[in-house]
Amino acid sequence: MSSSSFANLLATRATMPRLSVGMSESVNIGFLGPLTGPVESWGLPGLNGCRIWEDWLNKAGGLLIGGRRYPIKIHAYDCGYEPERALEGAVELVQKYDIKLLMMLGGDTFTPVRDFLTRQKVLTSTLLPSDLSPDTPYLIAPSELHPIFNVTGVEWLAKNRPELKTAAICSQTDEMGMPSLATYRAAFKAAGIELVKEVQYAPDSTDPAPIVDPMLASGADILCWCSSFAPMVHAMTEYAYAKGFAGQLLSCTFDNYDRLVERTSQEFMEGAVFQFPDFDDPMLREKAFFFNRPHVFFEEYNRRFPDSWSAVSWEYAAILDIWHAAVEKAGSVHPMSVLAAMKQLGHVTHAFGPAQWWGEDMFGISNALIGDWPIVTISGGKAKIVDFGSIPEWLKQNGGVLKREMSSLGQLWHQRLETEVPRPGLTRRSIVDQVS
Repeated sequence: MSSSSFANLLATRATMPRLSVGMSESVNIGFLGPLTGPVESWGLPGLNGCRIWEDWLNKAGGLLIGGRRYPIKIHAYDCGYEPERALEGAVELVQKYDIKLLMMLGGDTFTPVRDFLTRQKVLTSTLLPSDLSPDTPYLIAPSELHPIFNVTGVEWLAKNRPELKTAAICSQTDEMGMPSLATYRAAFKAAGIELVKEVQYAPDSTDPAPIVDPMLASGADILCWCSSFAPMVHAMTEYAYAKGFAGQLLSCTFDNYDRLVERTSQEFMEGAVFQFPDFDDPMLREKAFFFNRPHVFFEEYNRRFPDSWSAVSWEYAAILDIWHAAVEKAGSVHPMSVLAAMKQLGHVTHAFGPAQWWGEDMFGISNALIGDWPIVTISGGKAKIVDFGSIPEWLKQNGGVLKREMSSLGQLWHQRLETEVPRPGLTRRSIVDQVS
């Protein structure tokens, strides 16, 4: 992507004549994600952010292709975090709306749709690069490098709180949790922090006691919630507070952290480390950033969708921004043309600055963007970026450690494909065969 931000492009276009504004033919985009259920905070807020992006682009005239402007229309399908519903939704979005981009959370909901989307050559985005493989040439991870960005939080703690020597970690045993567990294992090992307790739990668990009690009993300096779903992060945090834990909290996300501050205490949450900032953070104003004025997006989001900001509120919109630039460069919405334009954009800017395509060594294909990622702490009850960590630099030094930990949990792309087994009741061949 060029260094010009989306906001700058809109401002420039406002001064130029609009070509074919108001055309009835729209370019359709699909959003297939969890809009309800325990994983809602990683889906619905993302759709909310996309609605803002959609409105901003359409008000500026729409998508420019070959001298003509087309409005964007986003069609959403709520699949929860259920594989069967994901397949139904993918078929509906492709058949009914002829979508040109499908945005997904990924993980357990991508596996059942992978073959169908690949056969249909649908350009698809995921927030989980562990979904990538050579068999998914149309799948990209241009916004979030989950869970690999989590290494930056551990690295920062090791440098800034060297007195923390031990950690206990928990993770749900699904396609969201296991790659994250491998990543945190590697990050702790690289940082010289001893992992003294590890608890793996079923994704549908709701009771924090059997998870947190053994972690507390280990006497670890750090309790790490890994990439647990938001309801479990809240339940485990409140449980640790009730049990008198006074050490360091570490988590991929702390969505709705203000509620945790209210239900525990400001003192208890002080210094908790996670990876997702509020967009009114002053540190974002100093970065080369795709929104240019992220605080404006943050204010608009909270005005339209109060009390729902989460880790993904901006991430799907960031994907749209990169896709938008590639479409206009290619002059086409054809998946291969757009993907080629993405790879040829030269200086690519993702959410937090310059980025590069990566992934062949880990995923068999370089369809993920990596760059800097923020380290966020809670200070005085408010999220605050304290630093930006370089994922490329960490991988340069510790990529071998990460690959070994991924391999030990069967998370390398070829291992995942080899061990994949059909889930009872989740194969809908009759649906897929209709469009094969």
